[in-house]
Amino acid sequence: MLILIVLASCGGSKQASKKRGYKKPATTVRTVRKPVSKPATSAPVNRPESETLEATSRVKVTTELVLDYIDSFKETAKQNMRQYGIPSSIIIAQGILESGSGTAALARQANNHFGIKCHKEWSGPSVSHDDDAVGECFRKYADASESYRDHALFLTTRSRYDFLFQLDKDDYKAWAKGLKKAGYATDPKYPDKLISIIERYQLYRYDKEALGKPFIPANTNEAITSSDLYLVGKGDTLYSISKRFNISVDELRRKNNIIDNNISIGQQIKIR
Repeated sequence: MLILIVLASCGGSKQASKKRGYKKPATTVRTVRKPVSKPATSAPVNRPESETLEATSRVKVTTELVLDYIDSFKETAKQNMRQYGIPSSIIIAQGILESGSGTAALARQANNHFGIKCHKEWSGPSVSHDDDAVGECFRKYADASESYRDHALFLTTRSRYDFLFQLDKDDYKAWAKGLKKAGYATDPKYPDKLISIIERYQLYRYDKEALGKPFIPANTNEAITSSDLYLVGKGDTLYSISKRFNISVDELRRKNNIIDNNISIGQQIKIR
C-alpha cells in the first residue's frame, strides 16, 4: 500500500510539473500578415500606354487607339503626299493631335480632323466650338476623308504656306516648325508636339513609302535584325508590332512560343 501511495504521488507531481512548464511548440505559431500590393512596375509590359493630346480639344488616348487611327488613314496620307506634296508624317501627326485620334468632340461631331475653322470663304456646314475664343466657327464634313482632302487644299491654296513646299518633302521637322511660323496654330509648342508624335510612332516611314525610298531605322529600337526578326524597343507591345508588320497577335505568339503578352526590350521577335 505504501509503495502504491508513493508511486501515485510521484506521477501526479510529474503531471502537474508538465502542465505548469508546458509551452506551445513554436511550429504551431501562425503570424497573420496583411497582403502586400504588388508595385506598379510589376504590370505586364503590354499594358497600353496613354498620352494626352491637346490642340482644339484635350483628350487622353491609348497607344492602341493611336495605332488604329494611323492604320485607318496612312494610305490617305500617302496619297495626299503624292498628289499635293505634304509629308505623310505631318498629315497623320496633325490628324492625331488635332482630332485626338478621332475621339475629340470636333472630330466626332463634325468629322473635322485638322481643326480647320470656317474662314470667310467657307460656305459649307459648320459647328460652333470653343478654341482661342468661345463659340468659334469650324468646318463640318460628311466624313473624315473630306476633312483630309480639305486639309490638303487648305495648305496648297494659301500663299502663307507657299514656302513650305520649297522644303524637302520628307523634312518633317522643318514642316512642323513652318506650320507654326505660317500661323496654322497659336500653341508655341505645336511643332514639338508634331515632331514628338512623328518620332514616337515612326510616321516618317510613310514619307519614304510615298516617295519610293527605302526606310532606314534611325536607332536600334527600330532596327530589324534580319528580314524575319524585329528587335523590341522601348514602348513596343505585341499589339503595336502586329499592327506594324500586319500580322495577328496570336500568330506572333505562335511563332515565338510566347504564352502571354509579355515581351522585353532587346528581345528578338520573329515576324515572318
